[in-house]
Amino acid sequence: MFRRSQRITRGPELELVRREGKRVRTASFEVRATASLHALSRVGLIVPRYRHSAVARNLVKRRLRELVRVELLPALADTPPHDMVIRALPIAYTQSWDAMQREVRQLIGKLERLCNTPTA
Repeated sequence: MFRRSQRITRGPELELVRREGKRVRTASFEVRATASLHALSRVGLIVPRYRHSAVARNLVKRRLRELVRVELLPALADTPPHDMVIRALPIAYTQSWDAMQREVRQLIGKLERLCNTPTA
């Protein structure tokens, strides 16, 4: 698990990032990112049911949490802090671990460009 200080868990905070953040998409995920007022980058996860079982939903959540912990947060450590909300799309339920990992790596490249662009 990633540390509590790196998570966005409250509904109003998730909604703020979803509403005001810039969007980055892959086949399985939609990410909204906005500059953070905190010293660390924080991540919130949204995995809707999409008519799948709780077991399938929890599998997607566990995989996504692990990918954020191992791939995303270390890769974005050198960028300015951002708040990100990752929303799983219905296709995420059919993806293998390797496919999800490839997509998170694609997201890293897109987010690095987004996070390093100056905001006016």
